[in-house]
Amino acid sequence: MTTLTSPRLAGVLDRLFAQASAAVEETQLAVADLSDGERTRLMRSRTDYRALYGRLNNVPLAVSRETGALLYMLARGTRARNIVEFGTSFGISTLHLAAALRDNGGDGRLITSEFEQSKVVRARHNLVAGGLDDLVEIREGDALETLRSGLPDAIDLVLLDGAKALYPDILDLVESRLKPGAFVVADNADYSPDYLARVRSPANGYISTPFGEDVELSMRLG
Repeated sequence: MTTLTSPRLAGVLDRLFAQASAAVEETQLAVADLSDGERTRLMRSRTDYRALYGRLNNVPLAVSRETGALLYMLARGTRARNIVEFGTSFGISTLHLAAALRDNGGDGRLITSEFEQSKVVRARHNLVAGGLDDLVEIREGDALETLRSGLPDAIDLVLLDGAKALYPDILDLVESRLKPGAFVVADNADYSPDYLARVRSPANGYISTPFGEDVELSMRLG
């Protein structure tokens, strides 16, 4: 049995995925007055994204079960010890990554950043419920500031799942610390064309491919 499939954590994840499924209508209603074009503009804006995410501060912006399993497998397969996450939300992806750290020996560290205070509170509660809070440091605030310092010298895995327009900026903060072979997982990266152009160019030191319907999976080359 792994930590991921243990009754304690599996129960927490089942509850959170059920909440995420039940919140689909609430999520749609929160942006119902916006046109498709305006939603896309806000998603891609480097300055106005807070207006969009402010509407969604009470709903879980969760990865899928498949993406959660992918995160766990990548972290386990690389024997990850140091992980950085941009965008905690309610902590579903955080729990998957922390479970891998536990199963890799339990001496790793996950640094995650979230600017919505209410979501920080929920994520901390969920990490305690899952028995993984000792492995996770949640930094509350703007990730461009919270992730600017105090990162490990060698990072094994990065998850980008916050404001899409900031993906290139967050990558700037962590790139020099990525180990050769480190993975960068970007959720909904189609909303960040500059990021995709960067990681899909071998000249920039990555090999990258779409995975599933909404994930870009990139590996840092040596």
